[in-house]
Amino acid sequence: MNRKVAVIGVGNSKFGKRDDVTIKELAWESVKEALEDSDLTQKDIDITVIGSTAYRGTEIYPAPPVSEYCGLVGKSPIRVEAACATGSSAAFTAINLIASGLADIVMAIGVDKMTEVDTSTSLAIGGRGGNYYWEFHMYGTTFPTYYALYATRHMALFGTTEEDMALASVKAHKYASLNEKAHFRNKITVEDVLKSRVISWPIKLLDSSPISDGSATVIFASEEKVRELKIDTPIWVKGVGYSSDTSYIAARGEWVGLEAARDAAAKAYKMAKISPLDIEYATVHDCFSIAEIMAYEDLGFVEKGKGAELLREGQTEKDGKVAVNLFGGLKAKGHPLGATGLSMIYEVTKQLREEAGPVQHSFKRYVALTHNVGGTGHYAYVMIFNR
Repeated sequence: MNRKVAVIGVGNSKFGKRDDVTIKELAWESVKEALEDSDLTQKDIDITVIGSTAYRGTEIYPAPPVSEYCGLVGKSPIRVEAACATGSSAAFTAINLIASGLADIVMAIGVDKMTEVDTSTSLAIGGRGGNYYWEFHMYGTTFPTYYALYATRHMALFGTTEEDMALASVKAHKYASLNEKAHFRNKITVEDVLKSRVISWPIKLLDSSPISDGSATVIFASEEKVRELKIDTPIWVKGVGYSSDTSYIAARGEWVGLEAARDAAAKAYKMAKISPLDIEYATVHDCFSIAEIMAYEDLGFVEKGKGAELLREGQTEKDGKVAVNLFGGLKAKGHPLGATGLSMIYEVTKQLREEAGPVQHSFKRYVALTHNVGGTGHYAYVMIFNR
């Protein structure tokens, strides 16, 4: 990057079924918090990038009403969408606006109201997230089915079990129970997961992330602005990786990991000039329990086929080898598509500033990573941050 970029403000709404607010009000919850966190006002923002899928809400063009409600008229000419990686796409755009010299302070807002349609409709919309004619139209595949295909292949090749996958869900709910902004705050057991309703074997209800409403906001600034504003604890963007893959997964030839995630991770590590061993904290895209196990492997935390071992050994718990998703992950914190990637940056920022309360991880190098996947590896972003 031509210029250094830092996170100087973050905000996150309460995730869940938010019938109490409109999408504009939902966005404002995180925008307000981010402005207060950075001690800035709307006048200080050069440009805003709004990320929203808007597939499942009444506002199919949410950027203008969100911008107006949040006092950002004239500063919001960009809306982005990259399925479940929409939030990271907004962050990527914001970072590049600063790195290129086009702006000094950029706000990235991610927001979605996904509960305004019923579950069947939501699944049908998600099933169009790959190649409509070759998959959804012909075979009725939905996202649980896509990840079930990866799960069964992983089980067949490496001996991964349903109990292993359940451990990821149990961990997510344990930490979400301590997060007042999480969609689900109930603790669960491995037995609860195994007994829950089968969605697409071996994926069961409690292997799956919920359909959530929510917003997250991150304010980025140039190094010059960080100095000018005398920001106490800037969180620096050290590496950014991105990639994509084929629209229909039958063309990929390998179904035990996501090539786009591996490619994005390699780019991020190269830019940051570090290795996977340097990562102390990570948020990974655990839309389904098998996705967390694959993420460990795709990010290089462990060799292929051994992701479940990290869970069994407790290596991804608080103060473990690499702590993962201590705010509850997509699985229990929630997964409002437009907000997820930015909510991950909110989480690593809070952790790196040592503001994470009961789930605060112990750092030595203060290096953290976000891993955000769109679709079934159709998009992937990996970002590395440090204090």
